[in-house]
Amino acid sequence: MLISPAYAQAAGATTSNAGVIMQMMPLVLIFIVFYFLLIRPQQKRMKEHKAKIEAVKKGDQVVTGGGLVGKVVRVDEHYADIELAPGMKVKAVKSTLTDVIDPMVAKPAND
Repeated sequence: MLISPAYAQAAGATTSNAGVIMQMMPLVLIFIVFYFLLIRPQQKRMKEHKAKIEAVKKGDQVVTGGGLVGKVVRVDEHYADIELAPGMKVKAVKSTLTDVIDPMVAKPAND
């Protein structure tokens, strides 16, 4: 008599652990899908963007966070001096640059 209730409790605990694992499985699968479809590609894009901005040099054409397009005149560790028009220079924080325009693709706005 004493053995059968103990055996029944142990058997019930085993099936409830398997039930918990089966309930957690969809959440784990959702996280894996989110990681491979959203998180990982975003991290890759961020790494590429950071490398592109760090490689900005004098003469590159850049787009700022505000949408201004200009030519880089001078670059230091944290700032870039950008010429927006002849004789009009602004100083921008390098981390606010959103894109470096390829000179082969870019064309003047008036042409």
